[in-house]
Amino acid sequence: MASKNDTEVIIGGKVLRLSGYESEEYLQKVAAYINGKIAEYNRVDSFRRATTEVQNTLLQLNIADDYFKAKKQIALLEEEIQAKEKELYDLKHELIASQIKLENSDKNVKNLKSSLDESNKKLIRLETELKMN
Repeated sequence: MASKNDTEVIIGGKVLRLSGYESEEYLQKVAAYINGKIAEYNRVDSFRRATTEVQNTLLQLNIADDYFKAKKQIALLEEEIQAKEKELYDLKHELIASQIKLENSDKNVKNLKSSLDESNKKLIRLETELKMN
């Protein structure tokens, strides 16, 4: 099991100590994401005029919205991967079937060549016999 990491991050201008099994870099990345959202909303006048409680609720809703959109995108990508895997599976089977047909055709060609060679030999023999008579 991974060791627990403690790290200090700055969120909204306040120093917080985060603790978790994720790397320090990951915890800093999460803090940076939240700070980005805070900065994004602080550019909106109506957000800055709202109470801290409303601001926090709006930030939470926005982060939850990002989460659900990302989750939906992952589901779509997983469906796409499954469709591609099925297509690849079908193509592999089609390739195998084509290879089998090709091998059978090659065998057929060899048999026909052999039969043609035999027919040519027979023809030459018959022509020779005909000339002798």
